[in-house]
Amino acid sequence: MPDGRIKLIGTIIDGDTIPTVYLVGVEIVAPLSPEAAARQQAYLKLRRDVLRAYPYAKLASMKLKYINDQVASMTNERQKKRFIKETERELKEQFEQDLKHLTVTQGRILIKLIDRETGNTSYALVKELRGGLQAFFWQGLARLFGENLKSEYDAAGEDQMIEQIVKQIENGTLPVQSVSK
Repeated sequence: MPDGRIKLIGTIIDGDTIPTVYLVGVEIVAPLSPEAAARQQAYLKLRRDVLRAYPYAKLASMKLKYINDQVASMTNERQKKRFIKETERELKEQFEQDLKHLTVTQGRILIKLIDRETGNTSYALVKELRGGLQAFFWQGLARLFGENLKSEYDAAGEDQMIEQIVKQIENGTLPVQSVSK
């Protein structure tokens, strides 16, 4: 109304008019304890890192299956080595810059997720595809940075939180961007 009054719906109870106003519901929660806040922050960081590394682990699994299928049909050792080197060169060309931008933690998670997806440690894969000397070299380099290519994925142990996040990704409740190149 022009004079500032507002029309409301009201209820008359015992001769008294009580206005009825609908308010938006508000949820009141207690503040997080510092420990709970730190755990939540660590979880969100882990989730972000897994979301970044997971697509590369899935891609590695698919590429490894493709390489194994192709190599299995080849009879000539020289042809196998040439195919593996060529495939490595192509993958390096496509993904080297992306992988260089992973953080150390994301790299560690990627190593574990590759083991989860392929059933082989990163060390075993390098040894199988590139040979023992290359595997030894890359393991030594990883050790300089405090990492271990031989680390295995432990879904029931230390990697339990990673496993929960991956299951959320796989059942579609946590969206992840795919790597398409």
